[in-house]
Amino acid sequence: MPWRVIAHGDQVWHVDAVAERRANTAAWQLVLAFRAASEPSRRQSFWTPYPLEATSKSSLFIQAERIPDAALSQVLAERLA
Repeated sequence: MPWRVIAHGDQVWHVDAVAERRANTAAWQLVLAFRAASEPSRRQSFWTPYPLEATSKSSLFIQAERIPDAALSQVLAERLA
């Protein structure tokens, strides 16, 4: 089950959020996975970092819940452009 479902143009996208922490850093970074909800054989997908960091995963996901769908759509539009 996706974290969020957004529409862009005539296509529906499933969005998942994950926390990533790089070596030798204290902060967790939010990374979003976008997957087109079209036919499996034509499925598009990509991962992209989102400019949100926190010192704990739970804090990061609490902040992520406040991201409006419009901001996710903008990230998607920029990536597809």
